[in-house]
Amino acid sequence: MKLPARITLLTALTAATALAAPCLTARAAVTDPWVRAWGENAQGQLGNGSVLAQQTPAAVTGIARDDVRELSGGGGGAGTTANPFAVALLKDGTVKSWGSNATGQLGNGTLTAQSFPATVAGLSGVSEVSAGLNHVLAVKSGRVLAWGSNASKQLGTGQDTTNPYKAPIPVQSLDKVKDVVAGCDFSVALRQDGTVWTWGKGDNGRLGTGNNTTRETPQKVPDLVDVESIAVGCDHVLALTADGIVKAWGKGAEGQLGNDSTADSNKPVDVAYLDAVAKVFATSASGFAVLDDGSLAGWGKNTDKQLGDGTNANRTTPVVLDTIKGVQSISGGADFTVAALDDGSVIGWGANAAAQLGDGSTTNPTGTTVALPPGSGITQVATTMTGKSAFAY
Repeated sequence: MKLPARITLLTALTAATALAAPCLTARAAVTDPWVRAWGENAQGQLGNGSVLAQQTPAAVTGIARDDVRELSGGGGGAGTTANPFAVALLKDGTVKSWGSNATGQLGNGTLTAQSFPATVAGLSGVSEVSAGLNHVLAVKSGRVLAWGSNASKQLGTGQDTTNPYKAPIPVQSLDKVKDVVAGCDFSVALRQDGTVWTWGKGDNGRLGTGNNTTRETPQKVPDLVDVESIAVGCDHVLALTADGIVKAWGKGAEGQLGNDSTADSNKPVDVAYLDAVAKVFATSASGFAVLDDGSLAGWGKNTDKQLGDGTNANRTTPVVLDTIKGVQSISGGADFTVAALDDGSVIGWGANAAAQLGDGSTTNPTGTTVALPPGSGITQVATTMTGKSAFAY
């Protein structure tokens, strides 16, 4: 089915300014090996050994992108309770973490923040990792481990909720898990059989179980099968099925469920006007889908132009961004979006007051802007969950 309207993304790309030390040019970017980060950094979430904001992509200390399987940002923006942090799963199965640690989300046995990556001790053989607002999930041998805050029962352990867990502990009941994603105070797991399981905070119906009840152990999302991939925002979930259909549930106030409504849904609904979807991504309060023809569609919160359709109106159904092709990865925080394209460039759109677009300025662009040029070797991007920090690897 075709979308009812096709919205053209503004195409004027601004040239990126010279990048911060270690300095990059378009030519040097081809061989530069490091994971890069930019934007807010008050808790050391950029991993460069400082707590200074970064307007252009700077190297994350000691992490080569060729060594990284997956990187996930957690926490929010500025403020004493934002707790921004990041975790990186390396190809050898170990995990590194950095940034805020107020809820034990670094998994290092302490509550002390660190501005550079350090290995999570005693953790190996990990195949997937995801950072939420204040907790982390990991998959090891098909089972789920979790650490950080358990105030909303998001660790799925059935244990104490008053104290943070500063080291990984097992989630109850689940096995044969393929992937995990962590949201704001809740957790989602995709099993190898294509079923989806959720636990933690149930507000807005984000667990998809037909009610708004908070759950301390995993529960299966009813009537949802053949799921191939999952993505979460702060309080909504997207699931891509084997036949290319996107399901959504949770908070809908900004249109993030894409079903022509602003109502919450505590069970999966179809994202409207979408089929033949190849990839699905969730940002803080929006959704994006890469279609089989390579085009990009977006829906949800757009008050800061983070959908990239040239407006600042929330979209309750998907609109296609005609001129953006070759998207490999998309991530977004509270008010901005970044994307890695197949030419190795990283572009962004939306708000930029905290330099979260990485173009060397704090000016909100009228269209898209460039953080890294073509040929940089970047294939993936990540952001803090509801914050203003970004990563490329």
